[in-house]
Amino acid sequence: MTISDLHSVTIAIVLAPLIGALIAGLMSDAVGRKGAHTITITGVAISFILSAILFKYLVFEGGATIEQSVYTWLVSDGIVFEIGFLIDRLTVMMMVVVTFVSLMVHIYTIGYMAHDEENWPQESLAGRNSYQRFFSYISLFTFSMLMLVMANNFMQLFFGWEAVGLVSYLLIGFWSVRESAVYANLKAFLVNRVGDFGFLLGIGAVLMYFNSLDYMTVFENAELHKDVMVEVIPGSPWSLMTLICLLLFIGAMGKSAQFPLHIWLPDSMEGPTPISALIHAATMVTAGIFMVARMSPLFELSETALSTVMIIGAITALFMGFLGLVQNDIKRVVAYSTLSQLGYMTVALGASAYAAGIFHLMTHAFFKALLFLGAGSVIIAMHHDQDMRNMGGLRKYMPITWITSLIGSLALIGAPGFAGFFSKDSIIVAVGHSTVAGSGFAYFAVLLGVFITALYSFRMYFLVFHGKERMSEKSRSHLHETPWVVTLPLVLLAIPSVVIGFLWVDSMAFGDFFGSAIYVAANHDVLTALAEEGHNAVSMLLHTPISAPFWLALAGVATAYLLYMRETWIPELIASRFSRIHNILLNKYYMDEFASAFFGGGSRLLGTGLWRLGDMAIIDGLAVNGSARTVGWCSSLLRHIQTGYLYHYAFAMILGLLGLFLYFLF
Repeated sequence: MTISDLHSVTIAIVLAPLIGALIAGLMSDAVGRKGAHTITITGVAISFILSAILFKYLVFEGGATIEQSVYTWLVSDGIVFEIGFLIDRLTVMMMVVVTFVSLMVHIYTIGYMAHDEENWPQESLAGRNSYQRFFSYISLFTFSMLMLVMANNFMQLFFGWEAVGLVSYLLIGFWSVRESAVYANLKAFLVNRVGDFGFLLGIGAVLMYFNSLDYMTVFENAELHKDVMVEVIPGSPWSLMTLICLLLFIGAMGKSAQFPLHIWLPDSMEGPTPISALIHAATMVTAGIFMVARMSPLFELSETALSTVMIIGAITALFMGFLGLVQNDIKRVVAYSTLSQLGYMTVALGASAYAAGIFHLMTHAFFKALLFLGAGSVIIAMHHDQDMRNMGGLRKYMPITWITSLIGSLALIGAPGFAGFFSKDSIIVAVGHSTVAGSGFAYFAVLLGVFITALYSFRMYFLVFHGKERMSEKSRSHLHETPWVVTLPLVLLAIPSVVIGFLWVDSMAFGDFFGSAIYVAANHDVLTALAEEGHNAVSMLLHTPISAPFWLALAGVATAYLLYMRETWIPELIASRFSRIHNILLNKYYMDEFASAFFGGGSRLLGTGLWRLGDMAIIDGLAVNGSARTVGWCSSLLRHIQTGYLYHYAFAMILGLLGLFLYFLF
């Protein structure tokens, strides 16, 4: 293809879902339900096919990186603000994953939202054309994510960053007649504003010191700024690169739900299941992981930033996994699983194993979308009952959902041969070889996390698909497999959940798949060292019997089988004996209360202080009432010389003339 053809393909990839979103949203009455899902699915399918063509060009044909400036928004003091695309191997891999998962979600939504009118009160105008509106939103979500990953500059990155946040707000609170949904979308929006404040400051620091927002310009000059010190607090110098990286990472903590800005993600389950899959699998929550990998030339210049990233990721990976053990809502179990797996990816970034982190991002996108859509299939069959305590024995009623959910669970826990096995083990081995401060704690966290992941994953699996049937007779009488528009995406997602890890681990995790798209300093390059030691797909499989992750995962499955299939009385005994710990987990470490007190209470306290000092004391007290009092005081003085006697006024005029004379004389 010519350069012109490549540029046209790139523009078409982002415009296709945008056009579909606009038509479905603005012309909902005209196109109807069938038209809405047809046009949006067509748009996303076009994006996926064109992304696959670019993937073939860049990866299989060895094509050159595509950098394209589309539109210059403004030029100010020599700084160019533009819309442009950078299509390298990192970008094109993300494009294929995002569009494929989004396509599966679009198809699945036809079945899941088929009876959405039942979720709205009859008198509610908000439910009018809700089906078309939902398709418009998820297509717009895809457009926003594509703009983010394809950006070649910080301005467009920030546009995509905020756009996915805005659309996620609309989707999480889609069922706006539910108070819990409104609370959840507001919570997601506000928590992300905390992270985005740091992100925006980081971009501002880049602009201030590099005088450019273009990726390549910043990356090429990063080495020149590695020794620059700045004083955020007078007398306390900071490395400029550490400051920029930490500020950018605060943004990633919000978007990719890292501790302590993770609290919005479980509540996002209030949205319809398709958006849960889209947010948690390949789009919004992976934006932070992608951004840090894209900024690797900056992060490699700050050991402090890498160490911080690793420790935050390790805390998230381990402690969010614990919370999955006590959840009874099927979607929330998968949500806490997402939090834990995002922690694994973040740990990989901190260990400079960016390629392994992105590889896990890719495999996770497939099996996590599979698990969410599988959970949605169960919810449909259970007439929107999400409590696992009311399920059991669904295997014989829903064979396709059962087998695909089993595949997703095996991939999640890292069962040998499945996609998650290769990506998760690559991260664990890389962290074990890392010398970055905090790597010891991180290695312990990700290893123990393997056991926890297997335990909560197969707790969910056994409670839902095996054991005693605990649903009501009415629910049992209506149990059956869901329609093909629901099960087809499950099957299509199950395939890469099995094979994609083995096919790509050698080139993506231990090879040079990403090329110059990711930069790793020689003293941090653990993946190259592992590759030189002979780590590859075959060796990982051969070493399975002597690897700690394998036995920890097996122990987790065995423990889940013992507790939830055989000795089902033990979990209640553990909960009662360790009631204090159990309550801490049920209350999610009281992080919601902390956030409400710290961010909410702090904001109210700040607002009250500004109101008292700024509004009451300065504006009302000094500017408005103070000026009135000043005029009154001056008037009270001046009225004493307004006596009505002519000789008093003549005397005042003489004093005035004398004053003017002295002024001009001296």
